[in-house]
Amino acid sequence: MPTPIGRVFATESKPTTPDTFYFWTEPDSPVGIGTIVSVQVPQPPKRNLSGAPSTQWDIYGIVVEAQGYTDLASALYDYIGSDRDPVQAEDAPTLRPEIRVFKAAVLRMEPEEPLQPIPIGPVCLADDRAVLLSLRMDEYVAKGRGIPVGVYVKGGIYSPVYLDADFLLGPEAAHLNITGVSGLATKTSLVEFLLKSVFAHYCPDDPARGVAGVFFNVKGPDLLYLDLPPAPGSELSPEELAIYEKLGIPAEPFADVTYYAPYKADGINLNTLRTHSDLLANVKPLRWGLQEIFEYTAVLLNQDDVDAKAEALLSLIAEKVIRKNDLRYNEGINVTNFQRLAEWFERVIEAMEADNKKEWNSHHIATIYKVKNRLLNITDRCKGLVSNDDSVSDLPWGDFRKNHIYVIDVANVEPTAQDLIFTRVVAKIQEALEKNTLGVERVVIFVDELNKYAGTDTGDTYLRKKLLDISERGRYLGEVLFSAQQFRSQVHKRIVGNCGTALYGRMDMDELATPGYSNLSPAVKTKLATLPKGELMVRHPHFSQPVFVKFPRPPVMRGQDGRALYPPQPEMPFEAAIAQRLRVIDPTVSAVQIKGAIAGFPQENVLAMVHKLEQNPPNNLVGALHSGLRGVRQREDMPPWVTVAPVYRPEEDDDPYG
Repeated sequence: MPTPIGRVFATESKPTTPDTFYFWTEPDSPVGIGTIVSVQVPQPPKRNLSGAPSTQWDIYGIVVEAQGYTDLASALYDYIGSDRDPVQAEDAPTLRPEIRVFKAAVLRMEPEEPLQPIPIGPVCLADDRAVLLSLRMDEYVAKGRGIPVGVYVKGGIYSPVYLDADFLLGPEAAHLNITGVSGLATKTSLVEFLLKSVFAHYCPDDPARGVAGVFFNVKGPDLLYLDLPPAPGSELSPEELAIYEKLGIPAEPFADVTYYAPYKADGINLNTLRTHSDLLANVKPLRWGLQEIFEYTAVLLNQDDVDAKAEALLSLIAEKVIRKNDLRYNEGINVTNFQRLAEWFERVIEAMEADNKKEWNSHHIATIYKVKNRLLNITDRCKGLVSNDDSVSDLPWGDFRKNHIYVIDVANVEPTAQDLIFTRVVAKIQEALEKNTLGVERVVIFVDELNKYAGTDTGDTYLRKKLLDISERGRYLGEVLFSAQQFRSQVHKRIVGNCGTALYGRMDMDELATPGYSNLSPAVKTKLATLPKGELMVRHPHFSQPVFVKFPRPPVMRGQDGRALYPPQPEMPFEAAIAQRLRVIDPTVSAVQIKGAIAGFPQENVLAMVHKLEQNPPNNLVGALHSGLRGVRQREDMPPWVTVAPVYRPEEDDDPYG
């Protein structure tokens, strides 16, 4: 038994109960708010009526309130006794006795039946075993389901604290929410650390049970350097390295990270801060066409402007014209992109005007004009993300890999395009998980700034509906939401309410005054308002009371450090940008070769060909580029009644310039 540091007491005004007890300690005791203590008391033999050997009570509690006592009846006695001199009070002939009194909430009591008040006995600081038992972690840790979230620190002891994987990642419960003031709660750092923990401890020897991460970067360079070690001068301290070793987590950057970002409006420069030439190898464009986004056009259209008639026409276009290419509706055009959709609208309207008709398939011409205008301006509203042609660059649906992070940078994207990216990616993940075709068993989706995207005053947006759907159904599918915000009270209640685990960093006092924190004691609220970086309070289904833990910094480069060490490149002219993008595919090709291959060809043709090459890199990059551009020019130069279908094999082209 550890050395006792105090003793349980019970008075008429402060009795022990089955869920709380009081104990006293000396003034120099290390006990404070959040300290876990244990009480071990033998059961009297007379209680064992069956004649069985006597056992003992094992009680574990966590400190929630603290008080200090002396023998003074009031402050006036101390004032008079010190001769009204605060300095002389230290030299008084008789020193008054002083103790600390703490109130502890019961975490666990063995045996659990019969449930009764806590007995009187010595109080000890919890060691590793006591922490494991008090938080009811022993069962799921023994079964290999423990995910370290940090360490409980007290009296020089660093005890691991684990979350239950079945309640963090599903299927029993799922989702995690983090609350705290900006800059001091280290919300992003905690998510990075926790995902390292998940990758290290969730079924490490079972490749079929993998977890991948999809992170939406919404703030500058926050999540753009996860694959790089901390910057010089910001390395992990020996204490932090010791915590990583204690928790069995490698203190290394993420090994597999891919970054995605749409283009800027010019269509050639990526809309991200990760554009330094040394970091482009794992940066990919995000570019969608008509086929990819038509199902999600509701996100982009003003619902007040799209009535039932317009929705009916949109449904017909989606089903008959785009998806099935029905000859009765397609007007002789295979509508695969926005250019061909514009041609289709023109043919429909021309045919109506030629026959002097006001309706087409029961849809009025005014409705057709309205839908045409709303659809065809999407490429302008989401320029850089949505393309006019068939070129597409997307996430690897069906080929997600275990322990891989896919970062989607939307920090500098227009709000309309942001909503489209969020909604489509989340919906595609859900769809693939339902069909078991994603490539991994579970996906952790991290969304920061939840106050902005799912706030109580956000309105019933398409994105908020998707986030709500994840929180309510995601645990059955393996779609897990990790979310963060400054003010939990201002987020949709059903989203945070469905989060099985809640973490709290340093909190704002105004937030703590809201009804959602009324069950916390004043002392716990005070501690929450003053938490240093790297410490947080954890609520988890197995923990009967909130627990304070410490976690180390993630072993990755901070966003601001990465931006300083790898400054973003300024916008590049067309030829230079094309050369840089293609040299990412094949670094052995020179910029001069690429510029020579594209010389004299229209920019739109060059861009379309580059997009194709990025999706399917050839063996002979320059040969494929030049041959493809010549094929496009040949088709454009032919009379309209001639069909040209050039076949080229760039890997066999020994003369890139023809």
